[in-house]
Amino acid sequence: MNKLQAKNISMSFASAQNTVDVLTDISLVLEEGQSIGIIGSSGCGKTTLLQILAGLETPSVGKVFFNDINLSANNKTQFTQLRSSLFGFVYQFHYLLEDLTILENCELTFQILQSKDRTADHQSILAIFDELGISHLKDHYPFMLSGGERQRAAIARAVAHKPTFLLMDEPTGNLDNENAAIIQELTINLSKKLNMGIIVATHDLDYAKQLDDVYKIENTKLHRIDNE
Repeated sequence: MNKLQAKNISMSFASAQNTVDVLTDISLVLEEGQSIGIIGSSGCGKTTLLQILAGLETPSVGKVFFNDINLSANNKTQFTQLRSSLFGFVYQFHYLLEDLTILENCELTFQILQSKDRTADHQSILAIFDELGISHLKDHYPFMLSGGERQRAAIARAVAHKPTFLLMDEPTGNLDNENAAIIQELTINLSKKLNMGIIVATHDLDYAKQLDDVYKIENTKLHRIDNE
């Protein structure tokens, strides 16, 4: 079973006046098909941890592994080659390109992966659209959609290529309660259907508790909390 593993991760940011510790000695394992919620106050380091796991930031101390492959700074080239296929990303803001349709936004992912089978790619995108209930919106532009629809489109873009892991940073932070509940249910169902490992950084404890495991970042440390 594929797994993503952070080992003894610490992260500090230095300024002219002092050094700020953000994360201290954090270890975490995410397996295929597993879902993890990470909660904590604003600025506690949730986003930084996701960025490190995805190879978008280099930790001050520690390493990140995909199975037995060291994805840390000394293997940047290898990590860059793997990142696009390994990960899908969903953020609080959708980051869809406004001058492209929803379908075209999703097709960009396969272009980045340099996929050669456009027919299969197209069918994969349409299948995800159907799962997310936005098939009728495929030729719409982002400005034509509601907030919930845009976030569904962003999720489609993140998972159409069937990544091994989905990293989500406050994916429902900009949505009302009704749309947030819809997105939460959709992402949980998709993770199981596609056997993706997902990590959700969120302020919403109720959302986090729908996942397999829940952790909290507090005082730079990661603590597992009772998920009941």
